Amino acid sequence: MGELTQVADGVWVRQSEWVWSNSVVVRGDDGLVLIDPGIHGAELDRLADDVDGLGVPVVAGFSTHPHWDHLLWHPRFGDVPRYATAPCAHLAGQARERAQAMAAESASGVPLDLVALVTPLPEDGSPLPGEVVEHRAHAVGHAALLLADRGVLLVGDMLSDVLIPLLDIRQDDQLSAYETALDLLEKAAAHADVVIPGHGALATGSEVTDRLTADRAYIAALRRGEEPADARLAAAEWLAAPHRSNLQQARVRGR
Repeated sequence: MGELTQVADGVWVRQSEWVWSNSVVVRGDDGLVLIDPGIHGAELDRLADDVDGLGVPVVAGFSTHPHWDHLLWHPRFGDVPRYATAPCAHLAGQARERAQAMAAESASGVPLDLVALVTPLPEDGSPLPGEVVEHRAHAVGHAALLLADRGVLLVGDMLSDVLIPLLDIRQDDQLSAYETALDLLEKAAAHADVVIPGHGALATGSEVTDRLTADRAYIAALRRGEEPADARLAAAEWLAAPHRSNLQQARVRGR
């Protein structure tokens, strides 16, 4: 796992070797919010070391969507509220045993009793810093978080430079949902200097436009019934190789 790196005022990122997953730490008014922390238990422990070094308490967690690798936690982060959108929290609760099984299969040393313990964001105002941008692409109740005052947009499993757009077979009309989500993210990105995906490298400047263009082209090809021409398909093939877990193969198929 890489080092915890500050990318904006009060925003830090640490990347795991597992599918280039990004754990994000955001300083709010009352303390730190951990967003999609992962992946292996030892990495979570090192992330806790880094968070301790910041000298600010963790006051909340946030899961961008209900896939197991975004539903993890560690006892050292504390017994604090862990939020998600209402649809995300509902599905995470329903599928908690499956998420625990997938975490046990694909990650080592993960505290399984803490997987998927998320609660819906309150309807009378978000306790999170910034603006939650909810959509239906990729997963039920997927959300981005716009920190306009820091110039940062966290997008979960969207706008990746290494993973292709993955569709959620449990939801109808995912192509339209993806198109709508990309429009929402483009508007939000206009207020950000850096975009942080759930997997892959951070994007700045024209890189954000390039990723939006690539994702739109991918979805457009699917609409035409064509095989998309996308350089990220090589990464998808690598994840689906026989030496990878069934979970990672499922990610390529959209789970």
